[in-house]
Amino acid sequence: MAHNSIDNGAPLTAYEALVKLNADGQNTLDVLISGVHCALCIQKIESTLKEQDHVTAVRLNFSTGRLNIIWHGDIALANIFVQKVEQLGYGVMPYHSDGEKNSYEKESKFLLLCMGVAGFAMGNLMLLSVGLWATDSETMGFATRELMHWVSALIAIPTILFSGRPFFRSAWQVLRIKQTNMDVPISLALILATGMSIFETLDHGEHVYFDSAVMLMFFLLVGRTLDLRARRNARSAATDLMQSLSGFANVIEGANIRRVLIRDLKQGMDIRVAAGEKIPVDGIIKEGQSTIDTSLITGETLARETQLGAQVFAGTINQAAPLTISVSKAAENSLLADIVRLMERAEQGQAQYVRLADKAAQLYTPAVHSLAALSFLLWFFVWGAPWQDALLISVTVLIITCPCALGLAVPVVQVLATGQLMKRGILVKSGDALERLAHINTVFFDKTGTLTRGKPQLIGTYEQSTLQHGASLAAQSHHPLSQALRAAYQGDDLLSLDNTKEHAGKGMEGQYQGMHLRLGSRAWCGDQEQHSTPYKHASELWLNINDKPECCFYFFDQEKPDAQEAIATLKRDSLKVALLSGDLKDIVTDTAISLDIEQFYGEQTPKDKHDILESYKQKGNRILMVGDGLNDAPVLAAADISMAPGSAVDMAQNAADIVFMGELLSPVSDAYYTACKTQKLVKQNFALAIAYNCIAVPLAFAGLVTPMIAAIAMSGSSLLVIANSYRLKLRS
Repeated sequence: MAHNSIDNGAPLTAYEALVKLNADGQNTLDVLISGVHCALCIQKIESTLKEQDHVTAVRLNFSTGRLNIIWHGDIALANIFVQKVEQLGYGVMPYHSDGEKNSYEKESKFLLLCMGVAGFAMGNLMLLSVGLWATDSETMGFATRELMHWVSALIAIPTILFSGRPFFRSAWQVLRIKQTNMDVPISLALILATGMSIFETLDHGEHVYFDSAVMLMFFLLVGRTLDLRARRNARSAATDLMQSLSGFANVIEGANIRRVLIRDLKQGMDIRVAAGEKIPVDGIIKEGQSTIDTSLITGETLARETQLGAQVFAGTINQAAPLTISVSKAAENSLLADIVRLMERAEQGQAQYVRLADKAAQLYTPAVHSLAALSFLLWFFVWGAPWQDALLISVTVLIITCPCALGLAVPVVQVLATGQLMKRGILVKSGDALERLAHINTVFFDKTGTLTRGKPQLIGTYEQSTLQHGASLAAQSHHPLSQALRAAYQGDDLLSLDNTKEHAGKGMEGQYQGMHLRLGSRAWCGDQEQHSTPYKHASELWLNINDKPECCFYFFDQEKPDAQEAIATLKRDSLKVALLSGDLKDIVTDTAISLDIEQFYGEQTPKDKHDILESYKQKGNRILMVGDGLNDAPVLAAADISMAPGSAVDMAQNAADIVFMGELLSPVSDAYYTACKTQKLVKQNFALAIAYNCIAVPLAFAGLVTPMIAAIAMSGSSLLVIANSYRLKLRS
């Protein structure tokens, strides 16, 4: 039954101070949760909070640990919700990016320390075990065997108590609320194997199992550490993007200018944005003329000219001249804020991705517990075996069925696959990226910077003297076309110009030995009578000497050298390919025709892109998105799997699951091929782990296997999975 009371009269923590109102007038609270290890943890936290009165939505982001609660009513309910989470055994603290970073670093150091201690102990125990398992007590001698048992105990017991804490804590947390997870049989096997080994040592028994317990613990700590790092690399790009909404803006109040926090800007205010500054909010140009870098929104590298009444967006950059802008939307309602919300929503959808091993463990662990208990009861009460023998058989069942092979089935293949891809310049960031990549059937490409080089390049043939004049003026400007013209001129003998001046939205002018030189737009210094151009949809800069058009320089964002081959390779793999871009429709159409892409969309805003992608997903398509701009970040996060080139902006790289280096597109098909092979090996590993248990468990249950053989079999199953995973390295 839903309730709102706090048990035991525990004192409240003032979390209501962190509560904010959302657009719907409801209360919202963001906190950072620690101790979340699997999808079952997410389910328990979310279901517990959803049972509380007044709660309308609960979302826990697995990759960041960020818990968002939305409710209506008293803001003091925030304290109750936090305590409910703490009563489940999880840590809670106010959410901020530094807290997230510190929480990750603390847990990472803890796991690495546990893994290092376990690895060191395992190596020493293996040396002792060679002698213990290779001969019997008569050959070795009773005193020598006893000494080696005690040395093993002195190494293993402190190691298990110290390095087993990640599993013991997790198991205790779920057992307190009458639940289970993979850490419960792991913890139980460690405790019983260690306890039986201590008993055998005290009873002068012949065999102990300290080595098996420590080795199992070490391998599972490796998997836990890999999973933590994968989740950290998949952290929220929206967290970084939010920084663009912070800082100050210059508000015009009569004849004065006042500095105001961006978050406090309101509709109707007038702000002043200097040349080179980032525009803080969405608005309308009220005074001034300039060029705006809109790559944040459209992905285009070329700046756009603006005029009075033009709409501008938060996050874009004013390049040429000061502007007065009338605020049309508050910061929290800007297009940039919309991008943040889209990314948060998309990431939350991916956050609840349940790994195959966790799904299997939900059925696997209760079966193991029941089977081990049943074996003890049958042998002791029904078949009359001594309690020591019955307990030994029960421990054998737990050891032989311990989910080590199941836990290694995915991470070992991931390590090998990601290592191979890294050698080819492909960085896999998300832990389940290859699994998701193997199941795609549609690939969406951005154009600028992804299918194309992302930078304008001079095309055509020009006289050296003409290039020299143009490059000399271009060297004085930061305009992308001017920079491309300067880069195309190979000589170092630039002209020494006098009286150079840049005209916003027009171009550059200067003097050289009595000549008046201008470089800029057709409207300012070009041939007004020339209407046809030799290059369709090419950008242009005109050189004018003494008020006469001298030459037109043409620029084009060229396709990457292997773009056509990469698209053809994906199509041969039966994948559908589509082009999704913010560039002009005519340019997008030309690129699509050139690369033989049937589905293409031009002049799309980030929200338009997101809507198109969602419409494809609703039709059952599993989508890979490849993009490089910040405007691509929402669709990169919303896609089933995403990739970004190494030249992409930081936000795109953070949002992407895979980043590839270099100027080529072949890494996209390489990653897909490797993902498919990896997925096959993962399935084989699970099949091997299941087959092993189907054979080993009945033998252990029948008492035909000793703990020594069980330890060898358990280790053998892990080695078998590892050996099968290494088959990936044999594939080119």
